[in-house]
Amino acid sequence: MQALLDAIAAMPAPSDACRIFHGRGGRFAGCEQWVLDAYPPVFVLTSFAPASEQELATIGLALQARWRQIAPGQPLNWVFQHRGEALRMEGRSDTRLMAGGVPDPHVVAEDGARYRVHVLKGQNHGLFLDMAGGRRWVRAHVAAHRARTGQGARVLNLFAYTCAFSVAALQAGAAQVVNVDMGRGSIATGQHNHRLNDLDAGASFLAHDIFSSWGKITRGGPYDLVIADPPSYQKGSFVAAKDYARVMRRLPDLLAPAGHALLCLNAPELGVAFLHDQVRAWAPSLTLVERVANPPVFADIDEDRSLKALVFRHAAGSTAALEATPSSAAACCCRSWQG
Repeated sequence: MQALLDAIAAMPAPSDACRIFHGRGGRFAGCEQWVLDAYPPVFVLTSFAPASEQELATIGLALQARWRQIAPGQPLNWVFQHRGEALRMEGRSDTRLMAGGVPDPHVVAEDGARYRVHVLKGQNHGLFLDMAGGRRWVRAHVAAHRARTGQGARVLNLFAYTCAFSVAALQAGAAQVVNVDMGRGSIATGQHNHRLNDLDAGASFLAHDIFSSWGKITRGGPYDLVIADPPSYQKGSFVAAKDYARVMRRLPDLLAPAGHALLCLNAPELGVAFLHDQVRAWAPSLTLVERVANPPVFADIDEDRSLKALVFRHAAGSTAALEATPSSAAACCCRSWQG
């Protein structure tokens, strides 16, 4: 546990939502179970194995000591969540408030955008911190598209969750973002996130099962950028190993000539090769552009097990068209929403 305590002792006062310590990456022996996140003004400590009261007390004292140094006179707010294997398999977690309080509503910032989060319920808090690099890539890509073409990009955000990609795209100058997710609660939070950022136009929200809505989704295209961020395993809804292909084979018809796709996968058991195999089998007109770097704090001893975010370009159309729009691409992300 010492590496976690050392990270707490050295952490600055966080302003944006971010990860402070990532034991899950396996770089700190004996700390593999621990994760510490900041959702200002609240810290969230997560353990993926049973934690003793003594361990929690030690961590609490370390947080209090550092907080007195970096935020003198301000109350410390922190939450503990236990996500043991049995709980994760059932989609459950045990969460308790350890000190202070949690704002209601609880709004955090990232790169100038604001998002509503909920850290006292469920395993997913409303903003996936590991995808910060992906949102920055979308922001930069959409801004470059507008600067090059003089027009805002048309974006499709599949498995949109709370629509953070949409907020980033619209702030960067996208003309339109179509957000699709079967979770009505997530879509409602996504609509609230757009209002938080004064984004009153340009976004549409479909609380639909993607697999039964391809006709409506396709009619809204073609898209300059497609983002697909499904869960890696969500019983009865989506299992990446078998359902990813159902998304991949639709991409060529959804993308504009030379459009882009961002493909992400956060299932440790499925590596980068899985994504490449899916592209070759179901969307061979897509070619790899780059892998988006994860935030440094998420470094892993085996990057094949960490979040994979791959950018592909749709090669449909003439060579001239490709040269005229060199940065159009599609983005597809696959994530484990359960940890």
